[in-house]
Amino acid sequence: MPQQPQDRINEAIRAPQVRLIGEGGEQLGIKPTRDALEYAFSKNLDLVEVAAQADPPVAKVMDWGKYRYEQEQKAKLARKHQTQINVKEIKLRPKIGVHDYNTKKGHVERFLNQRAKVKVTIMFRGRETSHPERGRDLLMRLAEDVGEIGQIESQPLLDGRNMVMVLGPTKNAGVKRDAENENVQQRQEAVQGNGERQAAAPARHEEPQPGEEVA
Repeated sequence: MPQQPQDRINEAIRAPQVRLIGEGGEQLGIKPTRDALEYAFSKNLDLVEVAAQADPPVAKVMDWGKYRYEQEQKAKLARKHQTQINVKEIKLRPKIGVHDYNTKKGHVERFLNQRAKVKVTIMFRGRETSHPERGRDLLMRLAEDVGEIGQIESQPLLDGRNMVMVLGPTKNAGVKRDAENENVQQRQEAVQGNGERQAAAPARHEEPQPGEEVA
């Protein structure tokens, strides 16, 4: 955690006096800044201004290096667990044909295996808006077809002339693809290994049999 402007440390504290807090959080009262510094230094610690806007400013005795390291680790851990939500979108018509449906379903499966969320939109036109149940049935059919790797995170909802459903990846998403990639890599390594062994094997020279002429 980088030092902030309000985090004045030791001799950088400009106030003539501070409200001192000990290393254990105990209140030590208002002290001249020089005395507070001497107290902190006597414990081989730092004096850190933690509330510059207070009157007088609040300063705490602590190991600044250790505190900064702990804050950096917390920030790093938070960034590690922060996941960026990737949302893909697929659009369907309520009267979609079998071939087009299978193509769209394949796209949905690919996105889910990439561990992305998928926003599936049914677009109604004209009189199709009078039968929203057809769009809902299509969305539920799709959710069932990809149920092994996808789960409904937002139920089908009619929004004007569109009906929208959101699918999210399950824990099985990408597992099959990762296994297939691993198998391909193992086969490639095996082929490469066989080629190297064949190249390294010395040529065989058979001894001539009795009565045979040597060319």
